[in-house]
This record gives sequence, C-alpha cells and structure tokens, in this order.
Amino acid sequence: MMKTHFILCLFIGSVSLLKAQNLQTIIGKIAGKDDIENIHVINKSSKRFTISNVNGEFSIEAKLNDTLIFSSIQYSTKEVVIDAAILIRNTLYVSLSEDINTLEEVVVGKVLTGNLMLDIGSSTAKRNINFYDVGIPGYQGKPSTKAERDLSGAGGEFKPIMLLGLLGGSLPVDPIINGISGRTKKLKKRIAFEKKHELMQDIRHRFSNDFFNEHPLSELKQMDFWYFCSDDPDFKERCNSKLDMEILTFLNEKYVQYNKNLKSE
Repeated sequence: MMKTHFILCLFIGSVSLLKAQNLQTIIGKIAGKDDIENIHVINKSSKRFTISNVNGEFSIEAKLNDTLIFSSIQYSTKEVVIDAAILIRNTLYVSLSEDINTLEEVVVGKVLTGNLMLDIGSSTAKRNINFYDVGIPGYQGKPSTKAERDLSGAGGEFKPIMLLGLLGGSLPVDPIINGISGRTKKLKKRIAFEKKHELMQDIRHRFSNDFFNEHPLSELKQMDFWYFCSDDPDFKERCNSKLDMEILTFLNEKYVQYNKNLKSE
C-alpha cells in the first residue's frame, strides 16, 4: 500500500514538473491610478509580448521562472517572476505605481501668494501681442513644413482641367510651369518622405527601449533597422494611426527579415 502511494505521489510530482516546464496561458489584470490600456507586457524569457486592453486585462504564455516586464510611459517599470502559485491559478494580478519625476523646488524672482489678483498685479511679465489683439484671424493648426509651403507657393498641382481656363482667357501659369519642369513632382515626393520620416521617428522614440530589450541589435545597427522598416512599401499603411500591438507585429516581422539580410551579407 505504501509503495502504491509513493508511486502515485511520484507520478503527480512528475506531471506537475512537466506542466511547469511547458508554456501556459496566464490571464492577468493590471491595476493603476490612471489609464491602464496599452500597457506593454513582455515575457523577457521567451521573447513574447502583448498589451493590456481598456480594462487592464491581458493574456500571455509563460512557464515557471519566466520574467514578465510591465512597461509604459505613465507607470514605473515592474518585473514579476512566474512562480508555481501563479501557474496553478493561471491568473496574475499586478498593481503598477505611477511614474512621478520630482524636481527640487527652486524659487526665482517674486514668490506668488496664491491670490490671483495680487499675483497678476505684482507680476512684471509682459504678454506677447497675438493676432487676436489686433483683430486678425489666425491659424492655430500644425505649422506647414518647408516643402508644403514650397508646394503651395508653386501653385499646387497642375490638372488637365486647368486647360479649360484657356476658353475663358484665364489660365494659372505657375502650376503648368512647375508641372512641366518636374518641380511639383519633386516637392510632393519630398512631402511624402518628410511624413514617412516623421512617422518613423515617432515609432522609434515610443518603442526603441522595450523593443531592443527583447530583440537584441547592436547600437550601430539600430538606426539602420528603423530606416529598413520605413522603406517597406506597406510601412505607412501598417503603422500610421495603428494600435501598439499592430505596430509591434509589423516590427517583429521586419526584425526577422533584417536579421536574415545580415546573415546573407
């Protein structure tokens, strides 16, 4: 009887050990003070990643002793090591702390009292005159780039319908000249390049740290990788105004291709 009990315990222990060594799907919930959507959840050990939904929920595959990293702009980075208790429950609850950058208090010039009227009266600052002061309507949108201003100054794009202006005796000259000389086409290409470059730089600043922590690449090659991504014909379609998960999927694909190119070289 004792021998049978021992064999049974050994069998259960072997099954538990085998289960711990295999990847399991962990269902998680993140708690935080503010927005808990799009928190990066990275399995540092197996190179898997995911992001949390609007409720802070996520699921990721992990095994015993894997390290999960929780990263975002608004919260401090947190690491959690998967132990046996988490694997048995298949659930994980994580509380993140707000990332607050504190600066030493520096008093320059006059000290404000907190009374709005007194502080305004004692202030020596002068407000800049803006277009509202002189009754001129102003533009508050995003400033145009030099290429966009040049294209506007070139008279825009020449269209065949402009030839109808000949019938009325009026024809815009600038679009025709710039269209024939190729200047309009060059300006449009430059604007497209600037927008693509701006999108690439935005993605680089947002994802570089987390991505290269899990996808090793020398510093000399990292910038080359970002240009490699932006050269993809589908770069704008795959990355512009997309969810973090969709962008990370695209970057993961390009990383595999980039490494294949390096090996072939």
